[in-house]
Amino acid sequence: MKYQDENARAVDRWVAGGWKWGQPVEHSELEKARKGEWDVVLTPVKPVPHWWFTDRADTAGVFTGLKILGLASGGAQQMPVFSVLGASCTVFDYSPKQIESEIRTAQRENYVINAVRGDMTQPLPFPDENFDIIFNPVSNCYVEKVEPIWKECYRVLKRGGRLLAGFDNGFNYLFDEDETAIRHRLPFNPLKNPSQMESLRRDDSGVQFSHSIEEELGGQLRAGFKLLDIFEDTNGEGILHEHNCPCFYATCVEK
Repeated sequence: MKYQDENARAVDRWVAGGWKWGQPVEHSELEKARKGEWDVVLTPVKPVPHWWFTDRADTAGVFTGLKILGLASGGAQQMPVFSVLGASCTVFDYSPKQIESEIRTAQRENYVINAVRGDMTQPLPFPDENFDIIFNPVSNCYVEKVEPIWKECYRVLKRGGRLLAGFDNGFNYLFDEDETAIRHRLPFNPLKNPSQMESLRRDDSGVQFSHSIEEELGGQLRAGFKLLDIFEDTNGEGILHEHNCPCFYATCVEK
């Protein structure tokens, strides 16, 4: 089995078990969004600045007509918000259960979404310069090579379009599950290190990979993007979070 398929099955198991990132947004939150009260996240805690979507201070009406790609963004947490704000949304995810959540939520809230199941390590099944915004929450920790993904994002974005992406900085992979002891060295690549694979499988963590800032932000820049903004974030819980250790970045880059 390819590691991508193994990860899709793992995510399905997590969703069935009540995984935080597989719980669809509540109707009440979408009612607030319709009134202009909304936030979304790319990383565990910090909300994405609204100006990342538009340089206008007032975001009322600016989503109308925008084409947004939710890249590995299934689970009906962000795409429903953008949809009720007026955007035309496509969600692309490899987990069947995450795709099902998107479809069910769209039916519940009476909006239309284009839900596509696919593997982001492969060429994206979309034409050149097709989207205004790509929204990519933390997910490339489940893929070995990130730079091809950034190149595909650049290809399918319109000129002036923005990629909003969240990713880890690799720090979490140094520690054991309890974050009390350093167990591994970087880079963390279980395809090349059997002991790392054993650790992941013992904790039912799928197949994960650490990536450096050179791969993440450097890869975006080499793909042709211009950096507009960046912020750090924590895990949201656990010892590293309690010590305010930044383990994630989010970037806003423009084509």
